[in-house]
Amino acid sequence: MEIILVTGGMGFIGSNFIRYIVENDKDFRIINVDKLTYAGNPENLKDMMKGDHLQFYKVDICDYNAISTIIKKEKVEYIVNFAAESHVDRSIENPDIFIQTNVIGTQTLLNAAKKSEIKKFLQISTDEVYGSLGFEDPPFTETSNLAPNSPYSASKAAADLLVRSYYKTFNLPINITRCSNNYGPYQFPEKLIPLMINNALNDKELPVYGKGINIRDWIHVYDHSSAILKVLLEGKIGEIYNIGGNSESTNIDLVKRLLKILKKPENLIKFVKDRPGHDLRYAIDFNKIRNELNWEPKVNLEQGLEETINWYKNNQEWMNNVIDKEYLTYYEKHYKNR
Repeated sequence: MEIILVTGGMGFIGSNFIRYIVENDKDFRIINVDKLTYAGNPENLKDMMKGDHLQFYKVDICDYNAISTIIKKEKVEYIVNFAAESHVDRSIENPDIFIQTNVIGTQTLLNAAKKSEIKKFLQISTDEVYGSLGFEDPPFTETSNLAPNSPYSASKAAADLLVRSYYKTFNLPINITRCSNNYGPYQFPEKLIPLMINNALNDKELPVYGKGINIRDWIHVYDHSSAILKVLLEGKIGEIYNIGGNSESTNIDLVKRLLKILKKPENLIKFVKDRPGHDLRYAIDFNKIRNELNWEPKVNLEQGLEETINWYKNNQEWMNNVIDKEYLTYYEKHYKNR
């Protein structure tokens, strides 16, 4: 049985990755490390915490001594780093915590990994490090220049470069994955899709930035999880892999799709003042992972949105528990008054 250290495993993508492994492969023991910030929710894995296949530590990835102790104690063989501050709006308001977690935290993990004989360090990154595309531009490839436009994406780009440097300088076995926008169950409701679903279910206004023309490529978190495991086990050391969903959509079209599935009126949409530095379009060319690792997404957007809506409908208690005073205050500040 191989041992995987998953950082940020109580968050949206990290917890879904853990679920994917537990449900599809019993040959791993997972060590889950999470600081439990506002977006880290123990409820995401409450039903999985049985037996000895999953161990949890409440630890900040910036704590070198704690991380090193866990790696040694648990005989960790792989590290998958999901831990990150990830909301662009929050990074505009307070960039400092993004540098601390996304850059210093990643460096701390790298230093701990360098002292251990791990098989691979896998950095989970984002397509936002590439910057923005025009409507007619070809999708980003793994060799596209990094041109981040927000403090969040800049911090992730810096982390990517650190990871690459530890491979080049110290021969640390690494991979980096850069994925398009994720959606699915257990996503914190500050992000577009769960925010729109929750507001629509409660007949509240749906805030859409600008004119809603910004384009994103969407991938179901289940497909992302399957790609991550592929790269972890089969990815060539030192390589970067883009992970795309092949599902581009403007924000306004996506919101209208959600309303149609929910049978809610479009007059719930409220256009609000645009986000500073709002990237126009992201698109991912994932031919590399398709050709080298025989991976491609299986969940189409229509099916995925319906399944996601049904999950939130059936898990309103989960939603109500995560929408606490801190979130409501943030929502009021960033959307209601725009």
